[in-house]
Amino acid sequence: MGDLRLVNLTKQFGIFTAVDDLSLTVPQGSFFALLGASGCGKTTTLRMVAGLEEPTTGQVLLDGQDISRLRPYKRPVNTVFQSYALFPHLDIFENVAFGLRRRGVRDVAGRVARMLSLVQLDGYGKRRPAQLSGGQQQRVALARALINEPQVLLLDEPLGALDLKLRRQMQIELKRIQTEVGLTFVHVTHDQEEAMTMADTVAVMNAGRIEQLGAPAELYEYPASPFVANFLGQSNLLAGDVAGKAGDDVEVTAYGSRFSLPAGRCRADAGSVYLGVRPEKLRLAALVDEVPAGHQYVTGVVTDSSYVGVSTQYLVRTAWGTELSVFAPNSGVTEQIPLGADVAAYWHPRHAFLLRREPGAGDATQPLLEPVP
Repeated sequence: MGDLRLVNLTKQFGIFTAVDDLSLTVPQGSFFALLGASGCGKTTTLRMVAGLEEPTTGQVLLDGQDISRLRPYKRPVNTVFQSYALFPHLDIFENVAFGLRRRGVRDVAGRVARMLSLVQLDGYGKRRPAQLSGGQQQRVALARALINEPQVLLLDEPLGALDLKLRRQMQIELKRIQTEVGLTFVHVTHDQEEAMTMADTVAVMNAGRIEQLGAPAELYEYPASPFVANFLGQSNLLAGDVAGKAGDDVEVTAYGSRFSLPAGRCRADAGSVYLGVRPEKLRLAALVDEVPAGHQYVTGVVTDSSYVGVSTQYLVRTAWGTELSVFAPNSGVTEQIPLGADVAAYWHPRHAFLLRREPGAGDATQPLLEPVP
């Protein structure tokens, strides 16, 4: 077994380019997530690895071997789909054993029992798929794929049909199973939390290309583009311009104010930029005098307040009309801030980041809000 490599992979449907010159390496034994919105090319990429779509150009390499033109059944790859695709007329034992029997393997009982134990379905072998919950059916689909001992397991939105609580449980289970079996998992999803919970490495796709690839914490704390900043979580992005450097800091002017942040937090150090701060990194003070030393701030008015349990989510309209998102943890120490209150939204410079901005582009928040006159 070895790494999975996609080399200059392109897929066109007529004049539409679904995957555009994509190259990446999935290390052997890793849990890799392709994350993106519908239509970004992630599922098409997965289907090319599985052999269900043929690349227009480029290669799919597994352990150095080109498998781009092999038929699906000849590839050491298995796929788990969102729909489960179980055989309703077969019991769970025979569903899991299907691949082994098709290959002529005789002694299947022990291997099926081990797989059912791995997915915590001991004793379910005689039941039919209709007698199982959605989460249990997904475990059966996983066991059926794993029993064939593929080099790579492809997961195509496998948890999309489950309810929220069950989906979160299955995220933990999938990661546990991947760690136990040590296979390469490639997981396609549009759910950012799902990708960050399970994957060692996340590749954020947009318009057929990889916008950024790295560990979940790296992508979240240090996004490479406005798209990543607002797709992986939410970000407040203030339009500004670099004013220069001061020691190890980059200084930025925006809306008549001057801000600074460490150079190591900057994707750009000249020209038009976005100064970004995550909503949970912002705090609110009733008075500017209450802003702690060493912090930076903007002033505004609270226009909306939503209590969501672990936090209260505020919208603060600035003097220039943009609304910033602020997530205040519900620690029980402070009271909720009323609508219409004047506040200062402040942050520490080491929690901000700087991104390149196309000249003329305005502030960007999630969702994108135009300045209000």
